[in-house]
Amino acid sequence: MRRTRREVVNSHFVLRVVECTDDHARWSPPELTSAAQVVLVRRGRFQLDSRGRRVTIDPTTGYLHPPGQETRFAHPAGGDMCTSITLPGDALTAGIEAVRAVAVRVDARLELAHRTLLRTGADPDFAGVEALVDLLRLALRRQPGETSAPGRHDLADRAREAMLADEPGGTSLVALAHLLETSPSHLSRTFRHHVGMTISRYRNRVRISRALQRIDEGETNLAGLTFALGFSDQAHFTRTMRRELGHTPGHVRALLTAPGLSGVGGSGGR
Repeated sequence: MRRTRREVVNSHFVLRVVECTDDHARWSPPELTSAAQVVLVRRGRFQLDSRGRRVTIDPTTGYLHPPGQETRFAHPAGGDMCTSITLPGDALTAGIEAVRAVAVRVDARLELAHRTLLRTGADPDFAGVEALVDLLRLALRRQPGETSAPGRHDLADRAREAMLADEPGGTSLVALAHLLETSPSHLSRTFRHHVGMTISRYRNRVRISRALQRIDEGETNLAGLTFALGFSDQAHFTRTMRRELGHTPGHVRALLTAPGLSGVGGSGGR
């Protein structure tokens, strides 16, 4: 028996949790997928038959499932739980078609990237895609081009400018890369190298700066501010501000509206 639930959904990837309670040594009928998939195990193990190879899949070994490839499964050791990442389209699949190996070696860095991705449901368009880019870079790191030097500084500058200007075409990491005529992976690496932080961290820094300005100017409707700044919900806003400042939005509002602060930053010059 197989149970599936969606955890993170984005137009460029879907992350599902798959629980299998099968307990049989027989091979399943062949299964096909219309989109590329990366599968990583959370617990348990099973056997995989794909592209003429039979591999044991467990928390230290995941697998790639290119579109159109037949795959069979057997569960002689009982049930398991996996993360299945489906990649429709080609925005994030560069390099997967060239991979000949079925298995993916899961070291500690890839496992951490996996766990980080699972925590990005509140921000799938930026933090989710960036975490997935990191995961794919580790999963495919033996492929040519994955260790190339980062791009030019002006690419990072143009990305910063697009986010600061709220460019309509930069509503997600994939869209931002398309706007700048590059790949999400290249943009993510280049930005991190030249700016010193991830794109999602920089975007959150910009949003928290705007929140501080709005609160300092007298904004009291934190729920309205949450959605005006593009957070998925107030809990996401609170977590982000606490991570950036060590304070919740409510506490920041209290700090900035406390008696005696009204003249700070006024006409006293620089």
